[in-house]
Amino acid sequence: MVHRLIFWTGFGLAARALQLSIEMRPLFNKSSLWAYPVFGATGTGFGYWLQGVDDRQSAVLLARKQAILEKRARRAAEQESIAA
Repeated sequence: MVHRLIFWTGFGLAARALQLSIEMRPLFNKSSLWAYPVFGATGTGFGYWLQGVDDRQSAVLLARKQAILEKRARRAAEQESIAA
């Protein structure tokens, strides 16, 4: 999980650098240094939210997989009892 948050922090910082380069402004100007932590924190927050979404979706998929496997096992047992 930590590596994903670090990635999204870097993504936020890269977005700030790209923004400044598009505007053709210096990357490290004293008056605009405050924005780097803001963009990094925004990226980290987005990464944390996305990790939660991934965890919830994985839990739903795992529960659905278990339900399908149980249903298949019941169907196989019924088929076996009918055949015997």
